[in-house]
Amino acid sequence: MQQRYISIWFPHLLTDWHTRRKPALKLVPIVIAAPNHGRMLVTAATTLAQKQGVYTGMTVADARAIVPALQVLDDEPERPLKLLKAFAAWFIRYTPVVGTDAPNGLLLNVTGCAHLWGGEHKYLADIHKRLHDFGYIVHIAMADTIGAAWAMARYGQGFQIIESGQQSKALQPLPPAALRLDAAIAERLQKLGLRQTGSFMNMPRTALRRRFGQQLLIRLDQALGNEEEIVTPLIPIEPYQERLPCLEYIVTATGIEIALKRLLDALCSRLQREAKGLRMAILTCYRIDGKIEKIEIGTNRPSCNAPHLFKLFEINIDTIEPAPGIELFTLDTLKAEPLKTLSEGLWQHTSGLEDIHLAELLDSIAAKVGGHHIHRYVPDEHYWPERSFKPAAAIDEKIGMPWKADRPRPLQLLARPEPIEVTAPIPDYPPMLFRYKTVLHKIIKADGPERIEPEWWLQQGQHRDYYYVEDEQGRRYWLFRLGHYDTAKTYQWFIHGFFA
Repeated sequence: MQQRYISIWFPHLLTDWHTRRKPALKLVPIVIAAPNHGRMLVTAATTLAQKQGVYTGMTVADARAIVPALQVLDDEPERPLKLLKAFAAWFIRYTPVVGTDAPNGLLLNVTGCAHLWGGEHKYLADIHKRLHDFGYIVHIAMADTIGAAWAMARYGQGFQIIESGQQSKALQPLPPAALRLDAAIAERLQKLGLRQTGSFMNMPRTALRRRFGQQLLIRLDQALGNEEEIVTPLIPIEPYQERLPCLEYIVTATGIEIALKRLLDALCSRLQREAKGLRMAILTCYRIDGKIEKIEIGTNRPSCNAPHLFKLFEINIDTIEPAPGIELFTLDTLKAEPLKTLSEGLWQHTSGLEDIHLAELLDSIAAKVGGHHIHRYVPDEHYWPERSFKPAAAIDEKIGMPWKADRPRPLQLLARPEPIEVTAPIPDYPPMLFRYKTVLHKIIKADGPERIEPEWWLQQGQHRDYYYVEDEQGRRYWLFRLGHYDTAKTYQWFIHGFFA
């Protein structure tokens, strides 16, 4: 397929941005100025100011002498790039490949996109009209090469489509500067009387190289299509992306759901063919007013199950504000992994942690309450209870050692044991009463003690004697005494956990 490119030039990018924010400024001549060696120089001027004799590079003092009512605004060096990046993000509705062309332009690779708007002329006209409605003066051109499109946008008629293969004919009447040459080379060509590209386009290449250097030949070849040139997209294209332009603007949740289902069906079909599943995905909705709405999901395991993924997105669809309408949907797979093939035993009907239904259940819970609320722990080789487990690296992580199930352990373990007041009879007897957070508990059943020593290679200290106790209301607790029982009561009692 023949490549097609669009170059967009904003001749008054900064001043248009200011007048768009403050429409009253359209009625007065405006310039942007920046300090230069102790003087204020004009860096940009509106059309109204230029008609009255103000031009870029003039000192502000001279400009005010010509136009006393001149409005001077401070230059912001970082502003043009910010504006171009914002435009590049907005242009994703027209093509996925958009790059900035500093200081005041954009480059688009629109190969295969124009037919969605009914042809190249309607496509280009729609872009031009939308930018004009935003309040920006633009010159725009389409051609087979970046160089030809760039030249026609700046030195052509302001709105031009160069038919495929006709870039040589279109470039001939343009000045040498249209080839993006250094100013010194363009000036030398002008002095030699080569004021049009056509006057030297067919000259011997050796003579051109000897007189003007290699840059002239490179730029000429790029413009004619003899040397490849690409657009570096500002927003990298995800390897698994689906796009859905809308012929009519979507303003309802039902419309968003229909678009999402179509995107998921297409994406999952592709992933399934390649034996892959997504782990993270994002739905991006581009509104006609330039605003962007997003929903992001994640899964515990690679998945290409479209109905399940739709349910994860569906929970947050009501957070999307479609008004005044969505014109483009994109679904990007931020992370994809190979699908795992589960081995099943002949008489085994469950696959434990590898069960896909378990993973999908956890995905649904995470979508509702947040993935940071879901944890899995595996045993760790430590005696101290609070060190005897660790977070699992993954939901289906294989454990290297079994859980210690020879002694009862509480369902809820406190991160740090909390002190309690205990009444106990003689040494090694379980407590009779204990007070925890001002509440007095009478113990009717108890078992213990279970002595757990500290690990000497980690810390020094006293041992713990644990007791399993039940109060009069049937609630069970895990208590321990720190150190040996003595009459001086140098020991302390703590509560460490709660049984179900």
